[in-house]
Amino acid sequence: MLTHARVLVALLLFAATTAHAQPERPASARARDLGVPFDGTPGQFNAITDVPGVHVGSTTLIRGDGALKVGEGPVRTGVTVILPRGPKNTDPVYAGWFSLNGNGEMTGTTWVEESGFLEGPVAITNTHSVGVVRDSMIAWGLQHGALAQPWALPVVAETWDGYLNDLNGFHVKKEDVFAALDSAKSGPVAEGNTGGGTGMVCYGFKGGTGTASRALSKEQGGYTVGVLVQCNCGRRPQLMIAGVPVGKEIPGNEPYAQVAPSALPGSEFKGDVGSIIIVIATDAPLLPHQLKRIARRASLGLARTGSISGNGSGDIFIAFSTANPHANAEPGPNTVKTVSNERISPLFEATVEATEEAIVNAMVGAKTMTGIDGHTVVALPHEKLQQVLKKYNR
Repeated sequence: MLTHARVLVALLLFAATTAHAQPERPASARARDLGVPFDGTPGQFNAITDVPGVHVGSTTLIRGDGALKVGEGPVRTGVTVILPRGPKNTDPVYAGWFSLNGNGEMTGTTWVEESGFLEGPVAITNTHSVGVVRDSMIAWGLQHGALAQPWALPVVAETWDGYLNDLNGFHVKKEDVFAALDSAKSGPVAEGNTGGGTGMVCYGFKGGTGTASRALSKEQGGYTVGVLVQCNCGRRPQLMIAGVPVGKEIPGNEPYAQVAPSALPGSEFKGDVGSIIIVIATDAPLLPHQLKRIARRASLGLARTGSISGNGSGDIFIAFSTANPHANAEPGPNTVKTVSNERISPLFEATVEATEEAIVNAMVGAKTMTGIDGHTVVALPHEKLQQVLKKYNR
């Protein structure tokens, strides 16, 4: 009997150990790994973190299954943060922003427009968590002595994840925002179902967080442009990848198909109820009005993937430059450098290219997800994507 008891204990210990010691999940494939042809030369990580000093952190919240119970779940959401100069450098950066279609939110942009500076991190979350994320960023800034003024006007943007997530349950909390900020680092950036992008849908496939970068040649200035997107936009028939009508070639299993027209009034039933937030970073010395020009060019990268920026879409972009440190130092006057307008076009091109690739990376990196009420959004099938590209000689 004692021997049987020992065997039982050993089995239980083995089971407990294997339950907690799962092998590390392999890194997700990226679009280039699948042979998707893109223009331009990426940086070391092909990520926004290729811009020196830029750190990215995130908190991913996935809990529960089955029927929606508001306040309980299922939960499929999170928060992503981008720190322009890392967690210990509070020096503001020059910035500019642009709204391609304003059915969305990006707080703090009136002061960005007025001052020309971004005075802290950028955060991206779900639509109904903007408030708590904003307040938590202020609390974190106070705790770390990271406020540029006696008051703070954080930049927090959103996209809607209510197809998969208990949006009205307000599951993103202060500690989640703190965890994202405290975990921010340079290097590779997690893509797909991660951070604020956890519950997002892109062109009828699972979307989320994506990133890419471009390294300019020495002749073009040797600068780096990095892009991070939270993509939740578009409809399946619109999707283009590398100029190929992928969405039309891979139909079926499209989300929102079972949603009653009354839930999406008017043309939005067949329109675009999603959004996309695009953050562009560069080490090129650019002034605020030039950064607004950079932010506008993200529209062209988005268009390359097929978006029409429909009425229901919040397509809002912000660009910042890590050059010109201490440009806002007191008492001034301060000397700054800037790229001439005659040499800015390569930066426009890099922004367009990196934006396009970041969006595709978000879909390639995402996994099929089931959320509230059994709603399922399928991932972009890698093999089918490769077959479609081959069909069009791409």
